[in-house]
Amino acid sequence: MQQDGTEPPFQRIVARVRAAITAGDLRPGDRVPSTRELMRSYGVAMATATKALNTLRQEGLVEPQPGIGTVVARRPRPRAAAGAEGPEPLDRVVSTAIRLADTEGLAALSMRRLAAALGMPTMTLYRHIAGKDELLVRMTDAVFGESPLPGADTWPGWRAAVATSARLQWGVYRRHPWAAEVMSFTRPPMAERAMAHTEWNLAALERAGLSLPVAMHATIMLANHVRGTAVNLEWEATAEQDTGVDNVEWFTAQQARFTRITAGGRFPTMRRLAALGGAAVDYELDTIFEFGLTRILDGLAALIG
Repeated sequence: MQQDGTEPPFQRIVARVRAAITAGDLRPGDRVPSTRELMRSYGVAMATATKALNTLRQEGLVEPQPGIGTVVARRPRPRAAAGAEGPEPLDRVVSTAIRLADTEGLAALSMRRLAAALGMPTMTLYRHIAGKDELLVRMTDAVFGESPLPGADTWPGWRAAVATSARLQWGVYRRHPWAAEVMSFTRPPMAERAMAHTEWNLAALERAGLSLPVAMHATIMLANHVRGTAVNLEWEATAEQDTGVDNVEWFTAQQARFTRITAGGRFPTMRRLAALGGAAVDYELDTIFEFGLTRILDGLAALIG
């Protein structure tokens, strides 16, 4: 959600289309506006329009129709009456929460919002999961389980082992940017599949000759590099969704201010770097992640050697 309390643009689009379907203005089978039509009508970026349609699909309100486009669902997801629900499978609760966090961001995920997506009263949801803390642990465990670590019988050398773990973690954050906000080493979620990475790295570094305390510090350093870089993924996605401005557009808009600040001579090195042109430095997060990972591995190699 935006800091001023207003709804992000994609949520306003979702609310209007949802209201039209509820009121009967859009009936089952009716075509809903396409991504480009939403962009023109609401003055939003493609990412925002796409996210709005994805959210409506996940709520079961619309569905793709080959040769036509996106239409109002002919069989909308049923909303059970209060008190009439049967047991809700926990895996559906968790998978729905993951989809919401993926599309709307972690800040928008609440027990009330999740209950609405599941079509049940909020109090009924608490019969299946104790609260948001437990929900986040189960979500974290589920997404880390998407790309499990190799088996012990395929154990590589310490460097390849540590790099494997780091890249698998990066893949998790790439698919689910919100997960980087959940992970912490001060109050880590007790998610078994995430903890497996700590065990994996500790074992690899101890075999390489580090004491367990030093191996733990190295494991924390590695995890913080991955997570610290990945935190930008969620922030970047949220900023683009809320404003409709991507990174390139944002930097272009800031160029005049940057030039004015550096013109006084306080930042001569930064000014010379900027003069090299935008292609001089690759600011892609994947590149930054790999650069940092390689330097950390080099440092550990010196420590171990």
